[in-house]
Amino acid sequence: MNTYEERQEARRERYLKRAERARAESREGWQRAREMSDAIPFGQPIHVGHHSEKGDRAYRARIEKTSEKAFRLNEKADYYEQKAASVGSGGISSDDPDAVEKLKKDAERLKVKQERMKAANRAIRMKDTAKGDAKLKEMGYTTEDIATLRTPKYGRVGFPAWQISNNGANIRRIEGRIKELEERATREPEHIVTDLYELKVEDNRVQFIFDGKPDEDVRSILKYHAFKWSPSRGAWVRQASGNGLFAARQAKRKLDELNAKEKARSGGNRSEPQERLTIKV
Repeated sequence: MNTYEERQEARRERYLKRAERARAESREGWQRAREMSDAIPFGQPIHVGHHSEKGDRAYRARIEKTSEKAFRLNEKADYYEQKAASVGSGGISSDDPDAVEKLKKDAERLKVKQERMKAANRAIRMKDTAKGDAKLKEMGYTTEDIATLRTPKYGRVGFPAWQISNNGANIRRIEGRIKELEERATREPEHIVTDLYELKVEDNRVQFIFDGKPDEDVRSILKYHAFKWSPSRGAWVRQASGNGLFAARQAKRKLDELNAKEKARSGGNRSEPQERLTIKV
């Protein structure tokens, strides 16, 4: 496994551990609720007007609250199990260092499929049916496959035009991603250091890094542009896609304006950065 795949596996394990913990807490909660319920004689109603009424109602409310918490914990366990199952199921991620090679293999597979469908349609439409069937058998189609291809669908035989068109669109989409990732790999690492923040692109993430927790105004700007706090990176991040880089430029402009206003208010006493690296973001 490469580093990305190792991180994916670690992420799956974290979700499974969270699910297991939540499931165990849920079982404990249900057990507490049952034990509490057992203290009330079966079928015993609340004695309205009795001195025990207030305490009885409060006790039953605690049972209900305990049961509700156990139920929510069970839902939480289901959620994390679903998250664990979905890790790695969303196709080829741009975070994967082997993404370009994997995408090239996908594109090649689809191109082979495209040519195969077109060749099958040419064989199906040959005037000499026997020769066309012989050609299809050479391509590996069985008698049942050929019968299916020769059965008209929407008035046409063979592979429908929409299927060939959709497959071609997928090829172009994948080739577009390959081009984008290859161009991204040739760019210089983007890195800016100011007296307020450090901005860099690393590990396919745009990252804003601060000395300590930023002010609420700063956090609002970052959240508005869909940046999220990443404890593992110690930074506010989002994926370094085209949209992510555009959002970084917008957030950077607002942060610089905010910083300039703050410096003006403080009489320009903020310390100047020791180093400033300017690049294209």
